[in-house]
Amino acid sequence: MAGALVLALSTGEAGAAGDRGRSGGTDSWNPAAGAGDTRPATRAALDAIVTGGTPGALARVTDGSVRWTGTAGTADRRTGQPRRADERFRIGSPTKTFTATVLLQLEAEGVLGLDDSVEKWLPGVVRGRGHDGRRVSLRQLLNHTSGIPGYNRDPGFLARFTGEAFLEHRYDGATPGELVRIGLSHPPEFPPGTGWSYSDTNYVLAGLVIERATGDDYAAQIERRIIRPLGLSGTTVPGTSPEVPRPHARHYSRLYSDDPGARIHDVTRFDPSVAGAAGEIISTTADLNRFYAALLGGRLLPAGQLARMLEGIPIGGPEAPGGPGGPGGGPGRDGERSGAAYGLGIRSDRLSCGVTVWGHGGQVPGSLTRAAATRDGRHVLTLNRNGDWGEQRLEDAVLEAEFCGRGRTAS
Repeated sequence: MAGALVLALSTGEAGAAGDRGRSGGTDSWNPAAGAGDTRPATRAALDAIVTGGTPGALARVTDGSVRWTGTAGTADRRTGQPRRADERFRIGSPTKTFTATVLLQLEAEGVLGLDDSVEKWLPGVVRGRGHDGRRVSLRQLLNHTSGIPGYNRDPGFLARFTGEAFLEHRYDGATPGELVRIGLSHPPEFPPGTGWSYSDTNYVLAGLVIERATGDDYAAQIERRIIRPLGLSGTTVPGTSPEVPRPHARHYSRLYSDDPGARIHDVTRFDPSVAGAAGEIISTTADLNRFYAALLGGRLLPAGQLARMLEGIPIGGPEAPGGPGGPGGGPGRDGERSGAAYGLGIRSDRLSCGVTVWGHGGQVPGSLTRAAATRDGRHVLTLNRNGDWGEQRLEDAVLEAEFCGRGRTAS
């Protein structure tokens, strides 16, 4: 497993505060790794993220028996410390894949059904302003066809958690019930099952369903069913704790300002309960690679449930509507895109070379994460940026370099 590998980490180059280090790359099982990086194009794409203005970037590849890590830029703008391969970071919306996996495990156990109504498990919760939980299924929560608006697109929520107000409210937190009420204070975006719109409210509700069905905290279920069995030692579900366990990079934000010259703030510490089951998990690149490899490799779900998870709804087209992601993760890095489809807590993207990868993107204050894998789970890449701004095309370029065969030198 990836956690047992000993990786030779590159120190990169660190100059004055804010300087960008040269990316390092290591291939732990390649005997010629010391003679040169075996993934120069992937490493160059990682460098380009930092050249584009992100303080630092980190990537890890699992490709059959090969493990590769690349780092670029700085973990700390004040000290110039380079990023390191074992850092923990807030992953944002890949949390949804964990949440959906637990719910699908419960279906496999006969505890609940994907076609159960939300009303069956959360009676009276989804009501008012045209909402009716009797017409919304659990499947529609997981694939974002419920029509329930995202709470983090609410103007009042954005007024507290974006811009300078975030600095005042970063430790406020919120309960799942509060987040759901914010989302339901707006009318449905469409009747259930007739459209697609990314909504973190769906996954807060899914977390509540897990709790009602098991009589246990959803976080405890993720820990018992996924984190402990897979040995994900760098993964935590923090609840209301504002801390990111060490080692970690500083997490930086422009507070969702469109001004490219906006001041950059250190937002490493905040109460992640405003993301909850939609986006609160903290993890590492090694753990996320192991998780997606196990999931797609059939180790976490029976074949039937995995097939249902991967039944995607095409979402190609313009970027999804909505404001900045904010603490909940927002549409963020999972808006609509040509060749994309969304399943149950996981999405697929068709790359320019025709390869389809499965995974999820995530955005929370100070952190952007992307995880992608081939359908068999044997080739996985996780990428993290410790800044919540920048062009998504730069992340896309890393995936193109790695999965389209342009990332590697000949062996």
